[in-house]
Amino acid sequence: MLTPFLQLALVIGIILITAKTAGYLSTLIGQPSVLGELIVGIVLGPTLIDLTHLNFITDLHLPEIIAEIGELGVLLLMFLAGLELHMSDLRQNTRVAAYAGTLGVLMPVGLGFFAGILTRMPVNHAIFLGLTLGATSVSISAQVLMELKVLRSRIGLGLLGAAVFDDILVILLLSTFLAIEGGGSGLGAVAVVLVKMVLFLNLSAAFGFFVLPAVSRRVSRLPISQGSTTLALIIMIVYGISAEMLGGMAAITGTFMAGLFFSRTPEKSIIDPGFRSLGYAFFVPIFFVNIGLSVDLGSFNLSSLWLLAGLGLVAVLGKILGAGLGARLGRLSWRESLQIGIGMVSRGEVGLIVAKVGLDQGLLSNEIFGIIIGVVLISTLITPPMLRASLRSSKPQPPQRISEVE
Repeated sequence: MLTPFLQLALVIGIILITAKTAGYLSTLIGQPSVLGELIVGIVLGPTLIDLTHLNFITDLHLPEIIAEIGELGVLLLMFLAGLELHMSDLRQNTRVAAYAGTLGVLMPVGLGFFAGILTRMPVNHAIFLGLTLGATSVSISAQVLMELKVLRSRIGLGLLGAAVFDDILVILLLSTFLAIEGGGSGLGAVAVVLVKMVLFLNLSAAFGFFVLPAVSRRVSRLPISQGSTTLALIIMIVYGISAEMLGGMAAITGTFMAGLFFSRTPEKSIIDPGFRSLGYAFFVPIFFVNIGLSVDLGSFNLSSLWLLAGLGLVAVLGKILGAGLGARLGRLSWRESLQIGIGMVSRGEVGLIVAKVGLDQGLLSNEIFGIIIGVVLISTLITPPMLRASLRSSKPQPPQRISEVE
């Protein structure tokens, strides 16, 4: 009988070797490695193998441990995305980010609401269904952009900036709806949420601009093994926790901001290799595989499949049309706007967080919650090949002032 630790070690070993093999095979057919990692997660999950519930696995907490290790992976991934960028690049693409992020929320929320009404949901349930479709998680797209070395193009900068606006707007809409639905706290609760966001953004910016460079420089001079990398890990975790606990935002938004601030320091050249090794060798593959480990495709009946297909179509078109139109209003070309829209399609953990709130509040049934998980999976699977295909047809343009964009 394997001890719980050996069970964890064995499962992690299986996940890593299958993830890397599937990622390699995916690149052989011209697709990003993340697609292979997502698919192998479904194979290892309850759909076929059910890795974490095999006969020799007796630790009931193992799936939860794997999921939490995976969550560290997405934090590392978004930190690396921020580390590759420059603050000035994002400032030059604020208009694109604002329009694409805002319309990329409003369009799928509206379409999701009408889809709920058409399926005879109560109005408040239909509204919440729309909110679950408004969320975006660009960690998948960021991975594809980094693989293709185009994260610092207009597409990459616009996409990451739009994701920040998307995150803020979804949280505000969710807080407003729950405040009105609850009745007691009223719009005062919304004001509290907004104040918390502004407080987090200002405090994190003040620390990142004025304190972090000096602290990072001081630590790099101390006789500590991997001192700068350890400091970056600590700051990343603190920013992630602060984003959720103080700002009411997703932790990935906080870690992305931490990466942005570290990109301004001379120690970036020390931090980057360490984080890439740590992330891509261990944590990030576990994150992508874990998405499939919790999905059982065999649990859907025929009626659920039709609803899944319909909501999946709404989710995909809502983001492409909304974020794409927003990018076009931000003066990107039609092709670039389409690429932004495709990059915003993936939902990931942000959509699941919103859906879980709806389930706990009784605003989503268990069936609809399961279908939302299916929509998240579909959007996550189709985003990498769609984005890669759209980027392959044209070379993304380097960042430039928006006034220079046609």
